Amino acid sequence: MPKDVPPRWDRRMQQRLARGEAAALGELYDRFASLVHSLAHRVLGDEKAADRITREVFGYIWENPDAYDPKQGSMRSWVARITQGQAVARLRQAELGRGSREELEQKVRSANAAARADYIVTSMPTPLRAALELAYFKRRDYRQAAADLQISEDEARRRLRLGLQLLSTANALPQEDTAQPGYGSREYGTPR
Repeated sequence: MPKDVPPRWDRRMQQRLARGEAAALGELYDRFASLVHSLAHRVLGDEKAADRITREVFGYIWENPDAYDPKQGSMRSWVARITQGQAVARLRQAELGRGSREELEQKVRSANAAARADYIVTSMPTPLRAALELAYFKRRDYRQAAADLQISEDEARRRLRLGLQLLSTANALPQEDTAQPGYGSREYGTPR
């Protein structure tokens, strides 16, 4: 399947939202609410603020279904980007006047990296996530992980290496000027 063709579910969901189908919003909420809430909570560290961001994100999606550009990625990624942008904006607003600008930006960068890492882990294929969880939470080396997962040691090393490579991208700063037009508004789609 060509890379520029979005998954069928994403295309259908966007069409249903554009038609104003309330059931589509409910289905989208059921599928992504925990992602939105956990990303917002990771950035803000506040349950009530994460609840507000969750409501705002789904409200924005309901009002702007055409802001999703399937050529730019999956709907899941778009929803995560909206969430992250809104949560970071809220964090900046909440922290304004508390400490120096450099301290604020460091806090925003740290929250952004943590949210990206969470998103990467929850989005990665189950075999990679299982290997990383064994290594991180249970302190298993690749041999022990291979035995626990009943796979070869080479496969365990491969999964751990790939999972760690994916996680290493969480600390990479996004290039702010590379956001494509039509992929969400500046306010919700790209953190500034």
